[in-house]
Amino acid sequence: MAASELYTKFARVWIPDPEEVWKSAELLKDYKPGDKVLLLHLEDGKDLEYRLDPKTKELPHLRNPDILVGENDLTALSYLHEPAVLHNLRVRFIDSKLIYTYCGIVLVAINPYEQLPIYGEDIINAYSGQNMGDMDPHIFAVAEEAYKQMARDERNQSIIVSGESGAGKTVSAKYAMRYFATVSGSASEANVEEKVLASNPIMESIGNAKTTRNDNSSRFGKYIEIGFDKRYRIIGANMRTYLLEKSRVVFQAEEERNYHIFYQLCASAKLPEFNMLRLGNANNFNYTKQGGSPMIEGVDDAKEMAHTRQACTLLGISDSYQMGIFRILAGILHLGNVGFTSRDSDSCTIPPKHEPLSIFCDLMGVDYDEMCHWLCHRKLATATETYIKPISKLQATNARDALAKHIYAKLFNWIVDHVNQALHSAVKQHSFIGVLDIYGFETFEINSFEQFCINYANEKLQQQFNMHVFKLEQEEYMKEQIPWTLIDFYDNQPCINLIESKLGILDLLDEECKMPKGTDDTWAQKLYNTHLNKCALFEKPRLSNKAFIIQHFADKVEYQCEGFLEKNKDTVFEEQIKVLKSSKFKMLPELFQDDEKAISPTSATSSGRTPLTRTPSKPTKGRPGQMAKEHKKTVGHQFRNSLHLLMETLNATTPHYVRCIKPNDFKFPFTFDEKRAVQQLRACGVLETIRISAAGFPSRWTYQEFFSRYRVLMKQKDVLSDRKQTCKNVLEKLILDKDKYQFGKTKIFFRAGQVAYLEKLRADKLRAACIRIQKTIRGWLLRKKYLRMRKAAITVQRYVRGHQARCYAKFLRRTKAATIIQKYWRMYTVRRRYKIRRTATIVLQSYLRGYLARNRYRKILREHKAVIIQKWVRGWLARTYYKRSMHAIIYLQCCFRRMMAKRELKKLKIEARSVERYKKLHIGMENKIMQLQRKVDEQNKDYKCLMEKLTNLEGIYNTETEKLRSDLERLQLSEEEARIATGRVLSLQEEIAKLRKDLEQTQSEKKFIEERADRYKQETEQLVSDLKEENSLLKQEKEALNHLIVEQAKEMTETMEKKLVEETKQLELDLNDERLRYQNLLNEFSRLEERYDDLKEEMTLMVNVPKPGHKRTDSTHSSNESEYTFSSEIAETEDIPSRTEEPSEKKVPLDMSLFLKLQKRVTELEQEKQVMQDELDRKEEQVLRSKAKEEERPQIRGAELEYESLKRQELESENKKLKNELNELRKALSEKSAPEMTAPGAPAYRVLMEQLTSVSEELDVRKEEVLILRSQLVSQKEAIQPKNTMTDSTILLEDVQKMKDKGEIAQAYIGLKETNRSPAMDCHELNEDGELWLVYEGLKQANRLLESQLQSQKRSHENEAEALRGEIQSLKEENNRQQQLLAQNLQLPPEARIEASLQHEITRLTNENLDLMEQLEKQDKTVRKLKKQLKVFAKKIGELEVGQMENISPGQIIDEPIRPVNIPRKEKDFQGMLEYKKEDEQKLVKNLILELKPRGVAVNLIPGLPAYILFMCVRHADYLNDDQKVRSLLTSTINSIKKVLKKRGDDFETVSFWLSNTCRFLHCLKQYSGEEGFMKHNTSRQNEHCLTNFDLAEYRQVLSDLAIQIYQQLVRVLENILQPMIVSGMLEHETIQGVSGVKPTGLRKRTSSIADEGTYTLDSILRQLNSFHSVMCQHGMDPELIKQVVKQMFYIVGAVTLNNLLLRKDMCSWSKGMQIRYNVSQLEEWLRDKNLMNSGAKETLEPLIQAAQLLQVKKKTDDDAEAICSMCNALTTAQIVKVLNLYTPVNEFEERVSVSFIRTIQMRLRDRKDSPQLLMDAKHIFPVTFPFNPSSLALETIQIPASLGLGFISRV
Repeated sequence: MAASELYTKFARVWIPDPEEVWKSAELLKDYKPGDKVLLLHLEDGKDLEYRLDPKTKELPHLRNPDILVGENDLTALSYLHEPAVLHNLRVRFIDSKLIYTYCGIVLVAINPYEQLPIYGEDIINAYSGQNMGDMDPHIFAVAEEAYKQMARDERNQSIIVSGESGAGKTVSAKYAMRYFATVSGSASEANVEEKVLASNPIMESIGNAKTTRNDNSSRFGKYIEIGFDKRYRIIGANMRTYLLEKSRVVFQAEEERNYHIFYQLCASAKLPEFNMLRLGNANNFNYTKQGGSPMIEGVDDAKEMAHTRQACTLLGISDSYQMGIFRILAGILHLGNVGFTSRDSDSCTIPPKHEPLSIFCDLMGVDYDEMCHWLCHRKLATATETYIKPISKLQATNARDALAKHIYAKLFNWIVDHVNQALHSAVKQHSFIGVLDIYGFETFEINSFEQFCINYANEKLQQQFNMHVFKLEQEEYMKEQIPWTLIDFYDNQPCINLIESKLGILDLLDEECKMPKGTDDTWAQKLYNTHLNKCALFEKPRLSNKAFIIQHFADKVEYQCEGFLEKNKDTVFEEQIKVLKSSKFKMLPELFQDDEKAISPTSATSSGRTPLTRTPSKPTKGRPGQMAKEHKKTVGHQFRNSLHLLMETLNATTPHYVRCIKPNDFKFPFTFDEKRAVQQLRACGVLETIRISAAGFPSRWTYQEFFSRYRVLMKQKDVLSDRKQTCKNVLEKLILDKDKYQFGKTKIFFRAGQVAYLEKLRADKLRAACIRIQKTIRGWLLRKKYLRMRKAAITVQRYVRGHQARCYAKFLRRTKAATIIQKYWRMYTVRRRYKIRRTATIVLQSYLRGYLARNRYRKILREHKAVIIQKWVRGWLARTYYKRSMHAIIYLQCCFRRMMAKRELKKLKIEARSVERYKKLHIGMENKIMQLQRKVDEQNKDYKCLMEKLTNLEGIYNTETEKLRSDLERLQLSEEEARIATGRVLSLQEEIAKLRKDLEQTQSEKKFIEERADRYKQETEQLVSDLKEENSLLKQEKEALNHLIVEQAKEMTETMEKKLVEETKQLELDLNDERLRYQNLLNEFSRLEERYDDLKEEMTLMVNVPKPGHKRTDSTHSSNESEYTFSSEIAETEDIPSRTEEPSEKKVPLDMSLFLKLQKRVTELEQEKQVMQDELDRKEEQVLRSKAKEEERPQIRGAELEYESLKRQELESENKKLKNELNELRKALSEKSAPEMTAPGAPAYRVLMEQLTSVSEELDVRKEEVLILRSQLVSQKEAIQPKNTMTDSTILLEDVQKMKDKGEIAQAYIGLKETNRSPAMDCHELNEDGELWLVYEGLKQANRLLESQLQSQKRSHENEAEALRGEIQSLKEENNRQQQLLAQNLQLPPEARIEASLQHEITRLTNENLDLMEQLEKQDKTVRKLKKQLKVFAKKIGELEVGQMENISPGQIIDEPIRPVNIPRKEKDFQGMLEYKKEDEQKLVKNLILELKPRGVAVNLIPGLPAYILFMCVRHADYLNDDQKVRSLLTSTINSIKKVLKKRGDDFETVSFWLSNTCRFLHCLKQYSGEEGFMKHNTSRQNEHCLTNFDLAEYRQVLSDLAIQIYQQLVRVLENILQPMIVSGMLEHETIQGVSGVKPTGLRKRTSSIADEGTYTLDSILRQLNSFHSVMCQHGMDPELIKQVVKQMFYIVGAVTLNNLLLRKDMCSWSKGMQIRYNVSQLEEWLRDKNLMNSGAKETLEPLIQAAQLLQVKKKTDDDAEAICSMCNALTTAQIVKVLNLYTPVNEFEERVSVSFIRTIQMRLRDRKDSPQLLMDAKHIFPVTFPFNPSSLALETIQIPASLGLGFISRV
């Protein structure tokens, strides 16, 4: 096709851009050949003149149509080039948030730097079993493809994951391994898949580190082979590692860390077991603090350490070995802290008792002095002698670091070997899948030996990749028989030859390493001489002589030669290694042992990455004879060998490629840097794949898909029956150049750009058709609108004109009326205004005059009060002045007196000082002073005496003065009172004068107040009238408020009712949750039970052949028997351990820990199950209690009360006795016997316990009989007591019912009949007196007769009671004898004890046999006697018939030939029971359950027949009061149903049949249980059939659990049948043909939506649903249960469909939404046809319906967003956003959903609290309930068909 046809106006192209790499533009005019400039319009609004290259004249790349953008596969793009690839990846990554994209056979994975919810187990299940093109791109799809090809082609597979550091290689590899572990499972119980996954945390801790590009960067490459057996289950794994970066151990760049394990150790240093390591903070060690970033945000190193240790334990690395690893790692850290001091320039020393070195030596178990010596010295060996030479500080530091790196590399090797040992399997490996996680192409500013090895490995991998892509293309063309033309592709073999061939770079490097004086410079010169100007791929930098450039497939890389030789040699001093080998720490020498069997030789570098070889490198120096061997292999040589081995492995497998892309260097989530992305796409080979595809025929269509897509371009005459010929004819017309396409066998192949051209033609055709349709429809709509508007306008005009005329007349009338009204109104208003003003003036005058008078009065009053206040204030001021003057005078006196006292004190002090001076001057005067002192003392005594006298006199004086003072005070008081009285008289006189004045004033004021009162009265009357008006208004408001309150009360009641309904719903949801949890636990229990059975079967196969005659009990039988039998019986509780311990003796060769764990888990689940069951019962009881009213219980008779009390007393006493006897027996056993004989599992113990249980069972039976007889005696005594039979006729009836003998009843009846006969004379005349007399006489005779009969019965019962007492006495004696015999047996030795017990048992059985033989003989005699009587009666009947036949005519004989046959049938009255012998139980179970074919039973017999038969057998056992028979039958039934379901559990009919019968059996047990709640719907006859002796409530629970298990199995069967149909029928098949157009697809072909033969359609699903429904109805399943099954089926359909929709971008379109809604409507129609609309099945499809509506609604404005949020309430936020992101236009008329709209949706939904899970749980099973459904079928009418083979049972 000519370029001018494509480069037309408005065509979009890509032009180069320095910032965005490629920029989109639009042509402003058509391109014509010869044009040198293109006029372009950029997306930012600017215009540009783009000049074409004058040499090449290449036009810019064309842009793909919008509908092709965002495709899952890059090869589906019509234009295949770099900008198209980059744009498609960007759109998917930024707009759709999709990180995976196919590029042919390559999966491109872009690191989102964010946790995405797309790796859960539900996603794994969704991808499992799917074709690679059917689902959206995912790492799980690649893993599934590898797994499927391994199983299908029986060829080993490889998944090659590559990319830059930080691109997500390790995570991708981890997810691939997780997929294999989840999908395949393990072949044994050793949990190999868990071990494979557990190797990841170990390898990450010792091999990953934080770098500037990645927080968890793998610093080594690894290839993991996951082994599978013949059934393709994981059996083991093996790991090979490449290029460990050893230099990181001793050096880290800024913002980087050492390996994670060092920081995990430091974070866990405080653990008690790590105290010996003497660790601390990571900043304390030289090897962990260099990067300055010891912490990673969001990572807890202590927790990671716990995960690492847990993984080590899981992989079998013991605690001792783990501590050994940690010791070595801690030693490396301490070694890094060892410091050196220089003695001179050529030697150095270590400080004495250097702490880091001493800790290192202690941890490593080596000698301190020896290690200290060899760290500062080295040994030089020549041909004749050996020298020890000191080394400089720099050399010692380098040697120390080299030693640390060497130790770490050896430890890494050791751990990898042990991980491989743990993952190794003894089972033969059938196939494997390898996962290669290896570094991508690297180029830095400074590239050294490490980058050289990495890029060399990538060259080899790229060569293998190119060959594989080329091979696949060739195979595809040959398969389709298309002429093959050689495609030119880049071959990088010359670059590989430059590196690895003879005299290549590696060869010259190894040769230089062998030279004694070889240096990096000499090696560089050799490279220049050998390859410069001879190899086009080798170059020399212009400004350097120590570097070289290699042109790799991705880019040119400049390598610096410095360090190449040293890194290739990997030098470590031999003496240091010898010191470590001599360590006392056992694990350390293991690291340095020579391993001859090197499987994977890997490389190591001293300052770079280390190859992990299983053969450790030997010391560099030694004896001359060993030197050649020690330096035989260099690092480069080892790496080349390991790479060749890897390539051989990959070439022997089918490879799958995952290319990881790093979107930006800043780890920003969902940020796309185009420059970085293009660099990586070029480096990883994705663009090379695109180029190879574009060189051939990249676009491929099947003929049917092409016809469906481009049918619009064909005319009717072009369409033929042969689709292939039709496509050929159309293409020849549309594309004239035949080289642009080729016709294959099944597909059409197009060159690049042709699909875009066809899409353009299709879009133009559709656009023209749309315009024509729009034109016609718009014209019709506008014409219709015009006519409607014209008609409406005429009608409106008519009505408007009439309305105007009426309005004018009305206006005239109103104008006249208004004039009259105005006249009268104006008059009224003027008159009213005058009256108001006059009244207001009068009121104002009155108020003003009053106001002036009041003011005058207030002024006089204020002046009077002011005078009084002045008088009092002036007095107070005078008194205050006097007091202040007195206070000042007293103060002055005090101050003067104080001054005088101070002066006196001063004089006294001077005198005192003069005395002391005098003492100093006159020391000899002491004696005189002593004498004077005595005189002073005597004077003091005299003074004291005088003072005492003086005090006495003062006391007398004081008393006299007190008397005088009191008298004076009394006189003063009297004087004061007289003064007050005179003052009071004066004041009273003044007040009288004032009161007279006030009286006059009050009289004047009274007149004023009376006038004012009159006015006030008038005002109050006016106010009252106003208040009345207000009151009426308030009443109205009150009524309105009352009405409002009533409405609010109604609203509150409604809200309360709503709340109540919501709470009820919540309670129901809680109940369903509890029920679901219980049923899940039950499912888990059944799974463990099945596992237990399988283990038991394996045990039986592994143990020796059992003894002849010994038959082991089935495990399920024993477990069920132990679980479901009554725990109150000693026999059961003692017998079960003996049975369960039998197989335990043979379990020694098995894994006992696993069995015990399973057993413990089973018991825990049983306990949880019981708790949940109790809780469920409690809640169900509450619901029943709230719905049903309590009914009154019938009165209990005295006889029954007596019976219950007697029974309780007897049971309590006997229970106490038995407990005491049992305790005494156990004590005797424990005291007198050896422990091994008395153990619970010992044979003697079992024999004794069996004897004890047999005796106790006999006693129970006898006691029960005695109690029944006692109760009968009590009731007979009550019957004998006198009764008032005159008035109550019911008593007579009860007495008659108590008569057991038919003769007695007949006699009483005859007596009553005779007494009721009236005399002949009174027959005609009956009156009241006569009737009473007749009744009286009849009753008298009846009473006499009954009394005589009761007396006789009393005598007979007394005799029977006496006999029974004797029997009880004999039983007690027998019991005592048994106890004595037991005691004697216990005292005997063990052997004699067993013999005695056996002898006793034989004797007892012999006696029982004799008694039974006697009874049998008696019964034989009775039978013979009855037979004789029968013969006599038969003879008499025959004679009578003969006599009758003589009197009957022959015609009558012919008409009634069958009458004699009916006579015996009428005599027989069936009780609805079936009788069978105990030994026929297994035959009954076998014929009725194990060998029964459901199809025949369901078609030919009544539904639920096996359930009815089993219940009738249970009824008979209950009638016989045989608890052992009931228990045995029920247990056998349950176990047999389980066996049938285990054997034929995949057959829907079988599971449905037994679910129906189990439910019917459960309903029968409820219906005939005798409980009032279940007997409401029974007939009287059915109530007679109720169980009488046993309460089977526990077995009802067991059957309910069994029904739940069968229901869950039925759901699993349904799911397995429907699963393959759902996606094809609901999504892929076009039910409405032609609605959805097929888009172009790439190399990964999706499943065709066109229905071929064998594909499932919606009709297939509906047919299958019809089949399920008819089978369930035939089997008689309860209607409610059918509804629950249908609801579960529809949930599965909806969940699987929605999950696939969320994982398939090609299905998210408008047309597909329409298809889904149509399919859902068909399912709803099916529900209507089956009357199942109320089953809740439709509601389960609501999420799918809303997803389909979401695909169809408008998605542009905020209103659309609001509508979507309110509509999609059944979808989670994640699902809504996912659907919007995946929405893909199929036609050009549709538009993508904008990113801003999706963000608006997210903002509106951010408050919604829903699950973050993306997919629905398709495995979810709703909790099932079994509503009680009684049967109306009468048991006695059931007939047993002969086809069942149950002739050995008989109806009773």
